[in-house]
Amino acid sequence: MLKAIADFFERQLGGSGAGARGQHTIELATAALLAEMARIDGEIEPAEREAALKAVREKLGLSAAEADQLFDLAEQEARQATDYFQFTSLINRHFDADQKMRVIELMWRVAMADGDIDAHERHLIRRIADLIHVPHADFVHAQRRAQESLGDAAHD
Repeated sequence: MLKAIADFFERQLGGSGAGARGQHTIELATAALLAEMARIDGEIEPAEREAALKAVREKLGLSAAEADQLFDLAEQEARQATDYFQFTSLINRHFDADQKMRVIELMWRVAMADGDIDAHERHLIRRIADLIHVPHADFVHAQRRAQESLGDAAHD
């Protein structure tokens, strides 16, 4: 993990001890996948970034400024990664089936945020779902829930 990210968790979240550090690592893995989702199609649209930041805020209970800083750090981590194993292996070890499906749902929300799901985004979500052992039926259900949540947000 990048030293800047470890420092972020120590400073912002008061993380100490192996348990807290392990939990923060899992949270970073999730944030890094969301950052990768936002940038996979070549550019991060403002709507995609906002959807990813919202997911990070909701999942981690961070302030807007903290979420923004973590997202920037997660984006750096995702850019430096040579593959997704470092993120998906953590998720596989520490998340149950419902939590894994939630990660896929959040990835769908980010992909849908700009109103267009391109082939790279669809491929990344399918690939991550396979790597974290999300069955196809749950993959489809997560997509449907993401669509419904975006529809609900449009009516607010």
